[in-house]
Amino acid sequence: MTTIAFLGLGHMGGPMAANLVKAGHRVIGFDPAPAALDAARSAGVEIAPDAVTAVGDVDTVITMLPTGAHVISAYSGEGDTAGLLASAKPDTLFVDCSTIAVDEARQAHDLAVAAGHRAADAPVSGGVVGAEKGTLAFMVGASDDDFATLQPLFEVMGGRIVHCGGSGLGQAAKVCNNMILGISQIAVAEAFVLGERLGLSHQALFDVASNASGQCWALTTNCPVPGPVSTSPANNNYEPGFAGALMSKDLGLAESAIDLTGVDAQLGRHAREIYRAYADGDGARQDFSGIINTIRAQSATTDA
Repeated sequence: MTTIAFLGLGHMGGPMAANLVKAGHRVIGFDPAPAALDAARSAGVEIAPDAVTAVGDVDTVITMLPTGAHVISAYSGEGDTAGLLASAKPDTLFVDCSTIAVDEARQAHDLAVAAGHRAADAPVSGGVVGAEKGTLAFMVGASDDDFATLQPLFEVMGGRIVHCGGSGLGQAAKVCNNMILGISQIAVAEAFVLGERLGLSHQALFDVASNASGQCWALTTNCPVPGPVSTSPANNNYEPGFAGALMSKDLGLAESAIDLTGVDAQLGRHAREIYRAYADGDGARQDFSGIINTIRAQSATTDA
């Protein structure tokens, strides 16, 4: 049994922490949202009065926070408030599962090491459903020894764990993966709107593309129209598995990495523009597959 502090018990972190409890680990959690605390408590997570108390005597600290700024601030503390690094016992293993910029992940790692701890970045893919079912994909940036220590915990929460290399490379893999996802979700949505205009039924297009060269996760799992995939958000008025605001954020991280590296990633930049506009409206709170409605609304009418 490992004693784990889990900080950030929202839609993703809550189910992840619950799966660790089910596997027999002791989990001490904290989240500023009372509803998240109530759900975690009902799943067997011990609730600490604050984040600093939660990390005081644990083997591993897992964070699932909104942004890199939140991670850095939590690690370092603010003003007279002690941070997590100063409050944990020496050689605690800090694991950040948030999706943040590569340079922020490396900064968090360096802060942890300077404070006498170990650190890894381990962003996830698979959405809320993956978190609940314990089938997440973990992209891990860590030393070989730390990866070996963490792998049994990742296997409780995930179905696929990839050691991507050293510090920051888990985040690098996540940024690249989500750029592919954002681009492909737009492509699938555009294809369905085009099919509608041409008189093609949703089911017919799905049956062809899902078994041909157009096959992709954005089609077969996150199909943007109701019907062909029973579990897709389109069947539930685009209630988010992964909200448009989060896709916009992740594509913003990709855009920053593109700027940093000088890559000529034109589709990545354009996907960022499309999802930024989507997230500025109702799309912020809808699944990112709801981009199909924006494409429909912006498509020209024709008498043809």
